[in-house]
Amino acid sequence: MFGTNQREMSRIEEIDKLNREIKRCKRCRLFETRTNAIVGEGDINSKIMIVAQAPGENEDREDRMFIGPAGKVLDELLDFAGVNRDDVYMTNLIKCKLPKYRKPKRDEIKSCSLYLNREIDIIKPDVIIPLGYFASSYILHKYSIEISKDLRCVYGNIFFTKSAKIILPLRHPAALLYNPELRDVMTENYRKIMLVAEGLKGD
Repeated sequence: MFGTNQREMSRIEEIDKLNREIKRCKRCRLFETRTNAIVGEGDINSKIMIVAQAPGENEDREDRMFIGPAGKVLDELLDFAGVNRDDVYMTNLIKCKLPKYRKPKRDEIKSCSLYLNREIDIIKPDVIIPLGYFASSYILHKYSIEISKDLRCVYGNIFFTKSAKIILPLRHPAALLYNPELRDVMTENYRKIMLVAEGLKGD
């Protein structure tokens, strides 16, 4: 018991230290246009980590993850899947908002991914769920998972890394705001989170 509590305290301290670094970060141009650098939130002991692309205007203003329209969609999808948002750890590939919702640039991804990699090292998730193109592309590349077809075709597919982690790329919830016809397929794909979680309980 003592060892478990000690590891948890160490994890809290490591995440707190990392979050302070993220808040002060000036590694790329994005610090010039942000209000807040958004740190991860949720259960630091969770075996499931959700990785989104970047915070939006609402998140930047309120200093929280997924509180805008896409956040409401995410909550709905997780609810349909039987997943409690508080039971997972959520973070972003890019920690600062992107001006005018543009795509992240290569050097921005390179700078910010250092923080994401450290989060993964600290949290030690068994399952990583990247949301959307850029988060999925980065995570799949990080774990040397080669995709021979359009990345959009991998959403909802389950991949296993050499280190026995599970990768489940999913469409970003914002996709449903732009294309309501995706509701059925996205709902079905998000339900796989619970299937994977149930599999972890059985191990």
